[in-house]
Parts: sequence; structure tokens; C-alpha cells
Amino acid sequence: MDVLIVGAGPTGLALGIDLARRGVDALVVERADGLFPGSRGKGVQPRTQEVFDDLGVLAEIRAAGGPYPPRLVWRDGEPLGAAPMFDPVPADEGTPYTEPLMIPQWRTQEILHARLTALGGRVAFGHEVTGLRQDTEGVTVDLADGTALRAAYVVAADGGRSTVRRALGVGMTGETVDPASFLVADVQVKGLDRDHWHMFRGAGETGLALCPLAGTDDFQLQARLPEGTAPEQTLDGVRSLVAAFTHLDADSVTGLRWISGFRPRTGLADRFRVGRVLLAGDAAHVHSPAGGQGLNTSVQDACNLGWKLGAVLRGGAPETLLDTYEEERRATAAGVLGLSTAVHRGQVRRGAATVQLGLGYRESSLSVERRTAPAGLRAGDRAPDGRVAGTRLFDVFRGPHWTLLGASVPGVRSLPSAPESYGPGVFLIRPDGYVGWAGETTGGLTEYASRVGALTAP
Repeated sequence: MDVLIVGAGPTGLALGIDLARRGVDALVVERADGLFPGSRGKGVQPRTQEVFDDLGVLAEIRAAGGPYPPRLVWRDGEPLGAAPMFDPVPADEGTPYTEPLMIPQWRTQEILHARLTALGGRVAFGHEVTGLRQDTEGVTVDLADGTALRAAYVVAADGGRSTVRRALGVGMTGETVDPASFLVADVQVKGLDRDHWHMFRGAGETGLALCPLAGTDDFQLQARLPEGTAPEQTLDGVRSLVAAFTHLDADSVTGLRWISGFRPRTGLADRFRVGRVLLAGDAAHVHSPAGGQGLNTSVQDACNLGWKLGAVLRGGAPETLLDTYEEERRATAAGVLGLSTAVHRGQVRRGAATVQLGLGYRESSLSVERRTAPAGLRAGDRAPDGRVAGTRLFDVFRGPHWTLLGASVPGVRSLPSAPESYGPGVFLIRPDGYVGWAGETTGGLTEYASRVGALTAP
């Protein structure tokens, strides 16, 4: 096969979708017997909504989710007042999605899995990877049942304790963000409205929150507990916490679907590529959950990597194109790690800084700016939405192809002009929605397009 993806989380499933629509033979293997059952990564940032639009799942994601409710702080059984969770970010024609969307991670994965299956993709559950070895032609992956699989490339999307990363000997550098113990759980609770994210403060820096999960009857419980605390991860344990921190009694918690304890930490893999093996998602970077950056950064890893694997395997691009995955995504992950830590520590507000619309690749070797005095949009920037002759750009961008604005080149989908918001020039838009090349004319464009595998008609 072409690509073996280890891990059926949001990263692996999103990558599987992108490869399936490119005609790349890929298989996703997952150690568990089914999809992840919890709500952990419940926030879908606006930039990830654009990615989901491109992958053809945004309508389902939006239908299954909803907006974040305002937070409501309680003290001694009395509400003190509500406030928005996020500073507002104004929408315009170029940025149609500016509000984070709440949807429990298990539902996001169900939608991605359904889309992957519809495209002919496959997930093999109950397949645990134990090791691998690679050569100049491919990678052999060993499984716990004694069998092995062979692929030209392997992508590790198997989480923060990645077996593949450890088998490669790649280190991960990070820090403890918070020494306290944290607990997250999906519970059923009576006695609270579903219009607010309910916050209850305890002694010192401890506290408990209950957030109604959009599209479900559940609440997500989040608790910050004293350092060294190890609460019982059972229904009775959750009932005790709710009774201790809130005005509700223990019997108000009527059910427990999923629970997990953790200590917030960061981690950044020393390398994102070792030969024919690439690291993505939590296998490459681990975030504090504050600000909803982890799942989103991970899905965008998949968005960045998918078109590059497709270009190498199907578009005639040189294998060195894959080096730009580490070049672009490791730098991005490092920046987002700093952001999520700052949000956790209360140094940065949720809003414009966390929607991820400003992330880009201006310093990348793939970003070629040929204009002498570029104004506004530049190579490496996110390509905004807009309209050309009544046609919406995001509708034109959707799919595995490149798009040329302002000129026409054989083998590349083209529109005769770009919106005024882009400024003057000719713009070649990458499949992941960033400006790859910009020039005053098409001079030099064909050479660039050949180098990145863009000259393949959809």
C-alpha cells in the first residue's frame, strides 16, 4: 500500500479522507476496538472549520454541534453573572467562520469516519502496532498479533504516547504546564440549565466546571484539583466531586459515560520526519487543553501532509517535498504550544489569538513571492474566501487541486481574477488553502508548479 496511518483519531481520519480523495491507497489502523468515546477535544476553531469545509464534512459538523455558551460563575449556590467565553472576532467575506464551534470529539470522529468510508477509505480496528523497520523502498510495521504490514510511507497519528515515535527514537521536549491534577468526564447532570458553562470555584486555585455539550444531553465535567490528588474515576467519585464543589447534591449526577485524569503538559517532537515515517497530531505535539488548540493543530497537520504525500505518490513531485512538512508544521506547532500555555496561565484571552486564522507559512521554502512590492496578501498567507464573477472561492478551492487566480495555466484550475481583497497579482493557491506562489505575471510559475506537483488536472 501507499500509506499506513497509525491511529484513528481526528488526525488519522482527516488524513485518510484527504488521501482517499487523491486516489492514494491508504489504511488507518487503530489499537482500540472502536472510535474514541469521549468529548475531550470539543472545540473546532474557525480555521479548522475551513479545513472541514474543504474535506466535505462541515455541514455535518455544524449540524451536530453548536456555539459555546457563556460562562456562569457560581458562589455559595448563587450565580454571580454570565460572560462570553471568547472575545468576538468579526466576520467578513474573506473570513466567513469566526466563532469556535463546540462538538464532542467522539461525534467529530464519527463524522470523519463516515466520510472516509464513503470515499472508500478503510479503518482496521483492534490492530496494535508494536514496532517498525524501514528501508529505501518502504516501511514494515509489526503488529501485536504477530503479523506485519508494508507501506511506502507511515504516518504516526497515535497520540502523545506514540508507539511509533518511540520506536523511531525521536524525543519529545516539553514542560509541565500546571502541577495540579485535572479530571475530565462526560456526565449526565440534573439541576443545571444548558444555556451556560457553569463554573464553581473551590479553595485556592481548585475548581470544577460543567459545560453542556452541544448536540447531546451530556455535560463535560472539568475539575482542577490539588497537586497529587488522585480522585476515583468512577460515578461515585464524580458524585463526590460535584457535591464538594457545587450546590448540587451527589444524586444530581445521574450517569457517567467517559472519564480521564491528566496533568497539563506540553511536548514537541524533536523531528516530524524520519525517512519514510512522519509524525502528526499529538504524536508530534502535546498541548494544554486551554484554548482548544490541540485537535485543531492536529487536523491541520493532516491538511498540510495529505497534499504533499499525494503529490509525491501521484503527482510526480520529488520526495524532498515531504521535508517541507516538518519545516512548516513543527514551527507552527511550537508557536501554538506557547499560545496554549499562555491561555492556560491566563496570559492570553480566547478570541482573535486562538481562532488560528492568522497562521501561515511566509518563511517556508514553499512560499515564493515574486512581486517587488507586495501589498496585503503575500505568499505563505492563508487564502481568504471571496467572490470572483459571482463564484465563491471556497467552493472553487474545495478538493485536492491547486487553484490559480488572475491568470490561466494548462493543468491548473484557474479563475481569471482575484478578489480586490487579495491585492494586485497572480496567486497560486495550495490544496491546503494557503498562497504558495504570488507574482506580477506568470513568469516562473510553471517551474514552481512542476516542483510541487501542481500540474495535474483535477
